[in-house]
Amino acid sequence: MAVPESTRLMLELEGTVEENLNRHLTVAKEWMPHEYVPWSEGKNFAELGGEPWDPEQSRVSPIARTSLEVNLLTEDNLPSYHREIERAFGRDGAWGTWVHRWTAEEGRHGICIRDYLLVTRAVDPVELERARMQTMQAGYDSGDKALLNVFAYVSFQELATRISHRNTGKYTQDPLCEKLLARVAMDENLHMLFYRNLVQASLELSPDAMMRAITDEVIQFQMPGAVIPSFTRKAALIAKAGIYDLRIHHDEVIWPLLRQWKIFELEGLGEEGEKARDELDQFLKALETQASRFEERRAAAEARSAARRA
Repeated sequence: MAVPESTRLMLELEGTVEENLNRHLTVAKEWMPHEYVPWSEGKNFAELGGEPWDPEQSRVSPIARTSLEVNLLTEDNLPSYHREIERAFGRDGAWGTWVHRWTAEEGRHGICIRDYLLVTRAVDPVELERARMQTMQAGYDSGDKALLNVFAYVSFQELATRISHRNTGKYTQDPLCEKLLARVAMDENLHMLFYRNLVQASLELSPDAMMRAITDEVIQFQMPGAVIPSFTRKAALIAKAGIYDLRIHHDEVIWPLLRQWKIFELEGLGEEGEKARDELDQFLKALETQASRFEERRAAAEARSAARRA
């Protein structure tokens, strides 16, 4: 009986997974979520005799609140992400060890961000909880991506999440929030490195199939937070503020990974791989055009706003 391609790949990549797991465990620094929350600022809400939330209590802007909510709600859907990663990687050997380590590290993110936001009254806790319930009930479904597609998607997604957290922290202009989200972003970066290295190894084992997967995931990319209520509107506000937009996605997420993998220098591709690479090239050119147009429209809108204020 022939061995399924996914099984063959998992067997051949077992050593790479173990090597990268050990590297991750060596470089990952222990940190405590509770140390990033200013507990002394906390006070009871209405049910316990305190004050209900009011926008005036927040020290961050409405756009910053939107970005913080989207980032947290994205982290909240961890049970669905765990299911998807475990489905792809399994529970055995180094693969399973990574799945559970990754999940444990990701779990800290939602815990500490929520604690911070509630203690500082940065966001509306009622709206946040209702959105959490809707988001988690919607869950996340990758559509049963093939193994190589999972590698490609999570590489781009982890890098995108790292940048979103870092930029959100800076945008809040709150040093405590920026410190917290910078720490979360460090975890996301280490996760990206793990997946990035699996893609690199897969390009050597199955170059055509891995190229096809990279192209498909770049073209079809969608953040896992797309299931968040009113995500499209919120993503537009976040892009308008320059926290995460097409230019950032093109320049700081897609291209750094493509350069790392030397996608356009790779030799020895077959017909399918070359076809996928050509599609990727055409898509990137179109995305560059879209990013430039968005920047132009945003600059024009800002100029009009400045003129009205003058």
